[in-house]
Amino acid sequence: MLRNAMSHLLGARHSPERRATGTGTVQLPLPPALSATLGCDAVGVPARYGFRLLSHLPRTGCVFADADRWWWIVPAGSDLDLDWPPQVSYAKGAFVPAVRPRLIHQPDNRTPYTPPIPLFLMVCQVTGVAPSWAPSGGARAVSAT
Repeated sequence: MLRNAMSHLLGARHSPERRATGTGTVQLPLPPALSATLGCDAVGVPARYGFRLLSHLPRTGCVFADADRWWWIVPAGSDLDLDWPPQVSYAKGAFVPAVRPRLIHQPDNRTPYTPPIPLFLMVCQVTGVAPSWAPSGGARAVSAT
């Protein structure tokens, strides 16, 4: 699985066309065979955590990557009441500030989503931040170190 992801990251395969927005962002293009009935957002984590997250999550949907970040497709609204760590970028509509992100992981089933709660908990663990479920506009997560 990790070898496959690495070969995709290094450019062995090209992802479908992306839609540029003119604002310095692109919308991550989902494979057409996948059903995204819940809408799509993206969670971006620093690339240094990418392989660790990919190998430890019980189920992973579509994952895109560029040199700086790995982007995990989650259902729209996955930021509701979750206090994502400061190192994480949350992109509504999967419009991300990325430079040529490539699809590096495609799920075996027909859904493009990574479950947001396991992703949230794992991201908190690898970034050293205590998980926090705060109402929107509430206090940000605090470092566990």
